[in-house]
Amino acid sequence: MSLTGTRRSTILKRRSGGAERLILFIKRFGILLAVIAVILWVGAWLVMSGVAERTRMGIESSFLQTTKGWGFKVDNILVDGRSYTDADTLKAMINMEKGDPIFAFRPAEAKAMLEKISWVKSAQVERRLPDTIYIKLTEREPFALWQRNKKLVLIDKEGAVLSDRDLGKFSKLMIVVGNEAPQRAAELLSMLDAEPSIRERVEAATLIAGRRWDLKLKSGADVKLPEKELGLALRRLAVNHEEEALLDKDVLSIDVREEGRITVRTKPGAAQDYNAGSTPAAGKPI
Repeated sequence: MSLTGTRRSTILKRRSGGAERLILFIKRFGILLAVIAVILWVGAWLVMSGVAERTRMGIESSFLQTTKGWGFKVDNILVDGRSYTDADTLKAMINMEKGDPIFAFRPAEAKAMLEKISWVKSAQVERRLPDTIYIKLTEREPFALWQRNKKLVLIDKEGAVLSDRDLGKFSKLMIVVGNEAPQRAAELLSMLDAEPSIRERVEAATLIAGRRWDLKLKSGADVKLPEKELGLALRRLAVNHEEEALLDKDVLSIDVREEGRITVRTKPGAAQDYNAGSTPAAGKPI
């Protein structure tokens, strides 16, 4: 046989072998795809028919009952830090009773549910094996009463609404009025706390146009405060009261918006000016 014929025969054999390997690869790959398709179809059928879920639930139920028989069941539910949170609401959120399998309790889910309660600022929830559920609450503190839509609601220092029921026990708290009053009240009350002689006489505070406050005294008089330098204005008023007992006089309003000056309006309608911290200017005494 010639050299040329030998080379041609070798090339044909190589081509034939390559084609056979390609066909074999395609067959194997096709079988693999078919197997994957069958597995996916069976999986989808199990999920859609509910068989997988029922199987999972059956295994979980068996596990819970078995561990319960071993003593892993709820015997104690301990709660620390509860002062205001309603006990029935708390129980409903926990949703566990004595004797329930303790592994059926999910601390993360319980924590999320508890922190939806208006009184609860944060919650620590633990499953303490073999038989105890422990909950530590950090509650929000009542701070003021917010008047909205002619109704009062209880708020905390951050302005969060706590409750609109059984407010009688909080009647000594200051009333604040205005759309943004809950978020601004902490700053005002902090400054009022620095002036006890004023603070003890204030019944309510109204935020005017979201910029400044008007105070309503228990005597019925109004105190108009400035938008800026609020602390200084309250200090001037406190000094004047110390010297002239201004807050105990029978007046309609006290205006401290103008720096260095206090304008007092008496019930007959006469106005009288005071230099802050000094004696009254000439005019009718009050």
